[in-house]
Amino acid sequence: MTEETGVASVERALGILDALTEPKLTLAELSKRTGLYKSTVLRLTKSLEKFGYVVRADDGCFRLGSKVLVLGGMFQRHLRTADIVPPVLARIVEDLHEGAAFYIAQGEHRICLHRVDSGRAVRDSVHEGDRLPLTVGAAAHVLRAFAGASGKHYEGIRQCYFAASSGERDEETAAVACPVFAHGDVLYGALSVSGPRYRIEALGTPRILPTLFRQAGQLSAALGWDPRSSVFRPHPESAGAS
Repeated sequence: MTEETGVASVERALGILDALTEPKLTLAELSKRTGLYKSTVLRLTKSLEKFGYVVRADDGCFRLGSKVLVLGGMFQRHLRTADIVPPVLARIVEDLHEGAAFYIAQGEHRICLHRVDSGRAVRDSVHEGDRLPLTVGAAAHVLRAFAGASGKHYEGIRQCYFAASSGERDEETAAVACPVFAHGDVLYGALSVSGPRYRIEALGTPRILPTLFRQAGQLSAALGWDPRSSVFRPHPESAGAS
């Protein structure tokens, strides 16, 4: 087997795993979803079954095997936000020259889990570990909206995938935030850009959002979110919001 043939076989096998999104699928259904011949599907699923990634039932249908669950557990145990979030925040700061933070909800508060400050002398004062209200601020609105809060305000955030605040928590600061998702389209936290009100307003959401959305998408993917999901597809007009 050549290296090229081996890579193709691996990609086809992974394609089969990706196609097993239902509790069970027939050989014909797997063939249709993957675009592979039935004979190819049978050959590859035998190898996947051998290592526990696929199970074939007595009725001939296929489903995911327990090894996938084992890998999922390993992923969760090995995942450390301290390894993946700060570099994302640093890229935001480098691009926008304002502070960036990652928040999670905890009871009636939002916790600043990670923070990277800008190098500018005048900046907003937020530190890792700070407990801030879950009622004011862009990140708070995002966390509440994607946790299912009702009302026109939160519905609007869910439609455009971002929130902006100006002078809410502190009359001299402003922020723009968007959600971060994990595996299964579950809300994981909120990514926020914040700074002095006059600078954030001058920068404007049309300048901030492309960077924020791009980094939130990359962080979500690192947390196990599927980029092909219908979730986290910002409204086309959101990039022009202010």
